Amino acid sequence: MTITKGVDIEIVEYLYSAEKERREVVKVTDRYPDLSFSDAYSIQEKLIERREKDGSRKIGLKLGLTSKAKQQMMGVHEAIYGYLTDDMLALEWEHLNFNEFIHPKAEPEIAFFIDEDLDGTDVTAEDVLRVTRYVAPAIEIIDSRYLNFKFTLADVIADNCSSSKFLIGSKWMSPSELDLGQLGMVMSKNGQVVQTGSSAAVLGHPATSVAWAVNKLGEVGKGIKKGDVILSGAVSEAIAFEPNDNVLVQFAELGSVSFTCKSST
Repeated sequence: MTITKGVDIEIVEYLYSAEKERREVVKVTDRYPDLSFSDAYSIQEKLIERREKDGSRKIGLKLGLTSKAKQQMMGVHEAIYGYLTDDMLALEWEHLNFNEFIHPKAEPEIAFFIDEDLDGTDVTAEDVLRVTRYVAPAIEIIDSRYLNFKFTLADVIADNCSSSKFLIGSKWMSPSELDLGQLGMVMSKNGQVVQTGSSAAVLGHPATSVAWAVNKLGEVGKGIKKGDVILSGAVSEAIAFEPNDNVLVQFAELGSVSFTCKSST
């Protein structure tokens, strides 16, 4: 289906107000069951434009569905992407406020710091590594606006891939200094190990994931820019957290990143 201009703005306001008011809503496809992926990405773009009107600034991208197993589970053959804005960046030394979320989950990620513009439709992982100045450990906080975190692929794309907050650790390394495709990861909550994984889970290599995003953007005449931060995709399953929880992600060689969540009530 093709979403008309009036309908797409209606969906944008529906999702944006849900995020601002921190409330769950039923998924968009309940009302528009034929919502296509291209329509969903168009709505996502307009949702980011709506955020920019309120003062947000785009600073990068985040990748989703970068696990082949997760793609098979969802019945799709490729990843998805959303945008990061400056107000999503949280600081490791400040507590997260649980009251700013609906039903948040934490994912371990590797962040890429891009040092040159990169675009096209035949970009490789090697190209990505060439323009990457640093990589760093990261945590993404995903917080779908949809009821019970349940949605179709078109729904989550339209909702900017559940983007909410992200944190980046203090250890930054050149990708040439480590084996980025085989980094072990351990995620702990309140001192107990809850997930383990390897960077190889991200499409075989995190740089391959970033290259996919560049090529996908290239199909619509876009790319990534110098100064962008790219979250390359979850290294393991996401975990839910509650007020007073501490979450720590540790990567072999690359270091760690953590947060503690508090409630303001």
